[in-house]
Amino acid sequence: MKRLTLADCFDPTGERFGIPTFPWRCAPDDLATRRQLRSRGLRPGGQDVAAQLLRPRRRREPLTAYLYRVDLARPVRPMTPARWRAHAAMMRARRRCPKCRRDAGYVIPPTLGTCVTCAYPEEQRAA
Repeated sequence: MKRLTLADCFDPTGERFGIPTFPWRCAPDDLATRRQLRSRGLRPGGQDVAAQLLRPRRRREPLTAYLYRVDLARPVRPMTPARWRAHAAMMRARRRCPKCRRDAGYVIPPTLGTCVTCAYPEEQRAA
């Protein structure tokens, strides 16, 4: 695999990669990533990816960030009371320990699968 350099990432016409490609932090002002759109209160709104950013890395594939046109972005949909209830129910389910059935007060780590008290009962007795 040939190592990608910063100069290889500049392809504004899209001849090499199929879509316009820019080096990391060198995108035009009229394009933005999903996070950048969200910080402006916007969302892609169903539009296709307009371009991409590439950041070369040693010994691995380059990091890729997809860009969307800001002028075609739509406003973020507001949270309705029903969405807030659904979100609260989802978070309650993630906080409930399946073993002891108590609300842990934090999101149960998927690596443990249970609350810390149930995962490490011997350490809880010592404390």
